[in-house]
Amino acid sequence: MKLKKIKPLTNDYMESIGFSWHSDIDNTKYISDEFVSITTNEAEAYYDATNELYEMYIKAAEYVIENNLFHDLDIPFNLVEIIKKSWEDDVHWHLYGRFDLAGGIDNTPIKLIEFNADTPTSLFETSIIQWATLKFNGYDESGQFNSLYEAIGDNFKRLVTLDSDIEKFEEYYSKLNWKILFSSIKGNAEEEHTVRLLQHIATEAGFVTDFSYIEDVDFSDDGISIDDQNFEFWFKLIPWENIAIDEGELALILTEIINNQKAIICNPAYTLLFQSKGIMTILWDLYPNHPLLLETSFEPLNNTKQVEKMCFGREGANIAIIDSDNSLLHKTDGEYDNFKPIYQEYYQFPRDSNGDYYQAGVFYSYEACGLGFRKGGQILNNMSKFVGHIIED
Repeated sequence: MKLKKIKPLTNDYMESIGFSWHSDIDNTKYISDEFVSITTNEAEAYYDATNELYEMYIKAAEYVIENNLFHDLDIPFNLVEIIKKSWEDDVHWHLYGRFDLAGGIDNTPIKLIEFNADTPTSLFETSIIQWATLKFNGYDESGQFNSLYEAIGDNFKRLVTLDSDIEKFEEYYSKLNWKILFSSIKGNAEEEHTVRLLQHIATEAGFVTDFSYIEDVDFSDDGISIDDQNFEFWFKLIPWENIAIDEGELALILTEIINNQKAIICNPAYTLLFQSKGIMTILWDLYPNHPLLLETSFEPLNNTKQVEKMCFGREGANIAIIDSDNSLLHKTDGEYDNFKPIYQEYYQFPRDSNGDYYQAGVFYSYEACGLGFRKGGQILNNMSKFVGHIIED
């Protein structure tokens, strides 16, 4: 693979725009001082693959709901009702998600690894930091597959227009004056600033917005509020499965809020179907041997090098790489081993001359709209680095 050395942004500059997690706990740089160099054809292939995969996920989710396969996907029972309701009503609009993909570089086929559809991170890095680095190094912004900031702004407008004609937003919104409340947990700078970035984008799009930590938000059958002010939309960077497991009472209240049409929650509850890695077994059943998919099953694969991972798991935790003879090659610990495992055919990420592995992440917001890479070991974790890209032919 081809890498291009670039001048990095200074820590002071990144902090000045709210990006404070530029260094890892070992004091190494989180943002790489290299770009992955890709061709126009490779960028277009990532775009096309992501759009096709999203349509496949829609079909798979419909199949899960029609056949009541929530338990198979390890979906908490107390979210089934709200998932169905949010799926059936078009007002529950999927704002954004991120597909993790292997391949796509040096003529290697693109393969789906998973879809972070509910609470994807690296939004700030992809939309702002790599773009600013591109400009800082004197390159034109057309040299990246990166319209993520603008795409999310347009998709916020679709919360009101519910179609592709976002030109109607001001006309509709002037009659509604709907407000969006943005929330994260207290004490996590990355999550808070990611949420505040989304708030900024929504404000630019034309919404009235506010921010509050989730512990300061009031939830009742009457809706979602702070200081006696109700909000028609609530964006939360808190995983749905965490709400279901750790805040069961809140899950019930949110279900009533949706049933009574008191508020709309972003991302919708149905994104938990996409988020569950178990849905990739459904994808394989519906689209066997599809060129974008890896064989995936709830049972170990026969005579196949494979990856065991949990239906819900993050940052490389509770993952095992198993060789074709069933010997264990690598395993990580974590807090997700109470979830159901899946088994996915192993597919090697592209590697550089230092032996580091690269995973592509493509954001989806109404369409594929932004590419970035993560670099690290064979199992990427919370010490992996973010790597921007540049298109060069």
